[in-house]
Amino acid sequence: MQEIAWLDWLLVALLCSAVAIAAVTWQTPERGRTGSWLGDQTEKLNQVLLFDGNHLIEASTSACAAFKTDEIGFDWTRLHDALSQRFPSFPENPDDVRSKKVLVIPARGSDDKGRAICEWIDGITRVVLRDGASGQVRAPAVIRENDIPYNLAKNGPNPSWQIDLDGSILWSNLAYDRLSRRMAGSKTDAPPVPFPSVTCKRQAGKMTRTSVAIPGCEKKLWYNIFVVRQDSGILCYAVDINAVVDAEQAQRNFVQTLAKTFAHLSIGLAIFDRNRQLALFNPALIDLTTLPADFLSARPNLFSFFDRLRDQRVMPEPKNYSSWRQQMADLVAAAADGRYQETWTLPSGSVYSVTGRPHPDGAVAFLIEDITAEITLTRQFRTDLEINQSMLDQMDNAIAVFSDRGGLCFANRAYRDLWGVDPESSFVPMTVLDATRTWQGLCHPTPILGEVREFVGLHENRAEWQGQMQLLTGQTIKCAVFPISHGATMVVFTRDHKGRQMGSTNMPETRVEQFDSV
Repeated sequence: MQEIAWLDWLLVALLCSAVAIAAVTWQTPERGRTGSWLGDQTEKLNQVLLFDGNHLIEASTSACAAFKTDEIGFDWTRLHDALSQRFPSFPENPDDVRSKKVLVIPARGSDDKGRAICEWIDGITRVVLRDGASGQVRAPAVIRENDIPYNLAKNGPNPSWQIDLDGSILWSNLAYDRLSRRMAGSKTDAPPVPFPSVTCKRQAGKMTRTSVAIPGCEKKLWYNIFVVRQDSGILCYAVDINAVVDAEQAQRNFVQTLAKTFAHLSIGLAIFDRNRQLALFNPALIDLTTLPADFLSARPNLFSFFDRLRDQRVMPEPKNYSSWRQQMADLVAAAADGRYQETWTLPSGSVYSVTGRPHPDGAVAFLIEDITAEITLTRQFRTDLEINQSMLDQMDNAIAVFSDRGGLCFANRAYRDLWGVDPESSFVPMTVLDATRTWQGLCHPTPILGEVREFVGLHENRAEWQGQMQLLTGQTIKCAVFPISHGATMVVFTRDHKGRQMGSTNMPETRVEQFDSV
């Protein structure tokens, strides 16, 4: 009986052990099926690596030989750098594998059937590299840390790559791979080729501008592509020119803004660039010069522009046609220095004011303004002044007009003859103080002179008045003061023709006494 009981306990213990083994096998199927995280014997033909976060914890024999995992510092970043050339979409961080559980990453190029498989298993990231063509593993390139030229090319800030004669990519640097992944976005298939138009047929040494579209980004990325031809293919270099493109766009927007602003000006504007070609013009230039819009839009050079103006009779006829080109060269030189300013009187009777001004970067601007109305008005005003001057010069009364600020602005011939002074020949403008001093030097003392000075300076309570003065010659003159428009003052001197003329020395003494009593 005791032996039977002992056998029962033995059977119970064996049964419990079997249940425990089955439970462990059920919870970790990968371990139970293969017996190791590195996989079965078939998997060991491939390269397998196990990572806990970024740290390598185990690797197959073939992986150790290919990646030299025994070196200090080998981690996920080193593996990414080694595989990103063959597998452009290989994740940069194990967390990318954790979020998607399984990633199957195809190799670059249609002739390469290899695959990189990343799996997330209970906190462990498992990487398997398979060659679909032969079942053998093709060892990827490993970064050569001591190869300075290689590292310079691999870690350059701009994309660079090499293609063979068939157009397949043989090598690319990290900047090219990053751009390829940005173009792929969230796609899990093979990333697109950033510059598919670059082939071996492209002419070497020729720069080409191209753009790259990024998913979710409205703005394109712009690059200049340079090609260096070799026997086995070509080397390609892409230079980031986004700053240049932005500057060009800003310049175009600025020019458009200027064009819209200048479109409302009545002054014709023509701006010639450093090559002396028409770069900008406004509609007023067409109206003033009658030049066709298609001619101006064709960006003629400066000499063609002025030749056409001469043909249209919109500029004065040159006196010597043989020296026409030299005159135009002198005109451009004067405009570049900001010294060109002329008035063109056209055969049609119109008058244009033409000004040349320098602009940045060697450009030259010409401003053409129609001043016919202004010139006509000025000429008419000048004619009216000359008529009024002639008319007042015929009067016997001496007339002087002072402005509201006390300046002598008009005097007729009788005034000049009476006081022996010509205000127009004076070096500085004559004032009421200068005039009264002149009067004082030729007449006896009288308070009228001070009253005239005071009246000219008044701005209110002004009323006409008059008085009498006696010249040193004994002649009596009447002085009448009148307020006129705009605060001006007119002073009129009338001679007493009953007395002796100026310069007479035979005036009776009684006349002087009578004047003194008055």
